[in-house]
Amino acid sequence: MQHLSKPKEESLTERELEVLHLLAQGKANKEIAVDLTITERTVKFHISSILSKLDVTNRTEAVTVALQRGLVSLS
Repeated sequence: MQHLSKPKEESLTERELEVLHLLAQGKANKEIAVDLTITERTVKFHISSILSKLDVTNRTEAVTVALQRGLVSLS
């Protein structure tokens, strides 16, 4: 019964993990877009998806949760 009350954590896509890694490096949306050869709008879409999947409200929280879960590292 307990497993029904907790939503199953959604997995991040490979691209979302790439974006998250660059967020952890402190890069701005424009820099991420250049690094990944995508538009800034696409970066914003990925970040929105990351925030939703990690159930956080901002970039800082996303990086903090990702670090705690071992999704990214600062090295």
